[in-house]
Amino acid sequence: MKVDAALVTTALAGVPAQAREFEDAGYDGLYTFEGPHDPFFPLLLAGEHTQRIELTTAIAIAFARNPMTLANIGYDLQVASKGRFNLGLGTQIKPHIEKRFSMPWSKPAARMREMVLAIRAIWATWQHGTPLDFRGEFYRHTLMTPFFNPGPNPYEPPRIFLAGVGPLMTEVAGEVADGFMIHPFATEKSIRSITLPALERGAGRAGRTLADIEIAFPLMIAVGETEAEFERALTGIRSQLAFYGSTPAYKVVLDEHGWGDVQPELNRLSKQGQWPQMAELITDEMVDAFVVQGTPDDIATKVLARYGDVVQRVSFNAPYQVEPDRWARALAGFR
Repeated sequence: MKVDAALVTTALAGVPAQAREFEDAGYDGLYTFEGPHDPFFPLLLAGEHTQRIELTTAIAIAFARNPMTLANIGYDLQVASKGRFNLGLGTQIKPHIEKRFSMPWSKPAARMREMVLAIRAIWATWQHGTPLDFRGEFYRHTLMTPFFNPGPNPYEPPRIFLAGVGPLMTEVAGEVADGFMIHPFATEKSIRSITLPALERGAGRAGRTLADIEIAFPLMIAVGETEAEFERALTGIRSQLAFYGSTPAYKVVLDEHGWGDVQPELNRLSKQGQWPQMAELITDEMVDAFVVQGTPDDIATKVLARYGDVVQRVSFNAPYQVEPDRWARALAGFR
């Protein structure tokens, strides 16, 4: 099982040293996300200052951009990293796309499928000289002159990963993506009963199997060695679970466990800014389902026991402070 690290950007100047530290520590990959900063710029620097580690956006918001811009960025980062870049895309939710990015929102699963196909059509033009003639419901790309054509990529175009929660988007990933990123708001039960069957359905439509799709999971873990450390970890995790659970699109995971009734209440409290009260609604049973708990030395064994036959790569989703040596010990367990 591969283990990835989160490259949290606070200042671009710090990215080279942080990326080298992750590579030297033995991580297999590092990923950025679309938050206060652009997800692509840090990976350009990371690629320049590392040799081995994979570089992934997890995720870049697809609908804030168009297929041509994403094709350009992905192509260039693949060259800059010498073939180590994965283009990870996600939808975000309607209010952010329309109100934050001022971009259109409709039929997200169908739009994402078409976006991936459009990007691949553009890459085929550059890589193989295939005439560009993509005509879809949402995107249309029919013009490519020599001036705008970068030519063949010596490392081949990058892989495309998609993120999703519900079955429709997961099916799309199974059909058209090289990898699938499970949302952190997932449990073993929801992955086995919702995610894997949906990926298989999508893969089947394209004549593929699950073996053709690399599955990544930024799972929530609570690492500690004392009761106080576990309590501190779980306090942060309960708040994050409550935040995720307030999103209507993620109710499907709660429904799988019979906890769907808590979602509307979490949503109501979130609109009132009642964050402490939201965390109180996350029961111990919920925590046990979402979170793998253990010491730095045994967390790998517990992760592998729960997810070893399900996912091919994991990362540590930990909304709390942990000493760096604890992560080193946790990582060593996977080796």
